Amino acid sequence: MIRVAVIDDHDVVRKGIIAYLDTEDDLEVVGEASSGFKGAELVKEIKPDVVLMDLIMDQGTGIEATEEIMKTEDCKIIILTSFYDDEKVFPALEAGAFSYMLKTSSADEIAEAIRKAYQGENVIEPKVATKMMTRLRKEKKPHEELTKRELEVLLCIGEGMTNQEIGEHLYIGIKTVKTHVSNVLSKLGVQDRTQAAVYAHRNQLLKKS
Repeated sequence: MIRVAVIDDHDVVRKGIIAYLDTEDDLEVVGEASSGFKGAELVKEIKPDVVLMDLIMDQGTGIEATEEIMKTEDCKIIILTSFYDDEKVFPALEAGAFSYMLKTSSADEIAEAIRKAYQGENVIEPKVATKMMTRLRKEKKPHEELTKRELEVLLCIGEGMTNQEIGEHLYIGIKTVKTHVSNVLSKLGVQDRTQAAVYAHRNQLLKKS
């Protein structure tokens, strides 16, 4: 039996979802709440397997509740909302939501999403999935922000060269090398040359050069 909690501030919506889920032999609604804060407390108390979470609620949003729950609990949270704009989608997923569905989904689709979540399978609303893919394509990796010369310096660091060796290899002065190294470390967000070298190898930059 999959134990489910439903958190939604609209009584009609919450009661309707619960009424349907109670007809399913393998699903059991073990708790409900009408706000994010109450929902987070409820989940910590009853420890359900899966949580259906609304986003826009008084006294604690779904995002705030998700963040609070994920600090200590291991349940799967399915966002069930009417919103799919960037300001809602990405913070919810970053907070730890496992799946993201719209309230236009059918009762059968919601029930199936609960089963999949319990089995470790995500369900992402197609409109949301499209946004995620678009965002991933737009996001650049840190090394893609390096200038051509800085990338050359990073590759040299990856090869284990000293500043002197880098200068001789690239035909530039030692002060210029130090400036490039400093810029590389800053742009990659790493602390030292060792971390920069690890970054270069981890991202297989040496194989591309």
